[in-house]
Amino acid sequence: QVQLAESGGGLVQAGGSLRLSCVASGRTSGHYLMGWFRQAPGKEREFVAVVGWSGTMTYYADSVKGRFTISADNAKNTVYLQMNSLKFEDTAIYYCAAASRLIGGSVGEADVNFWGQGTQVTVSS
Repeated sequence: QVQLAESGGGLVQAGGSLRLSCVASGRTSGHYLMGWFRQAPGKEREFVAVVGWSGTMTYYADSVKGRFTISADNAKNTVYLQMNSLKFEDTAIYYCAAASRLIGGSVGEADVNFWGQGTQVTVSS
């Protein structure tokens, strides 16, 4: 079993930055890919970014490329999502995820084995 706990969400002005953290407990290292998804009001949940625990493999959704950076600290069992140049449309609940498969540089919800509880990110325009 894997437990994921996110933190770091909040309210920020457009153009600002936030860093989300996800602490993983259980058998995650080497067993799962770690990623972030988000769900905006009235929209479906969407893939944001994914990283392997070695940190050398990362993929991003086109909407966040160049602005967001995902990283993993194996020693702390923690995955980070550094979000810069935030836009109003980045407003969403952000979920940490442990996934078993990567296809075409993305992770589908069907391949997520464990979810965190989510953390709210609100960007004011």
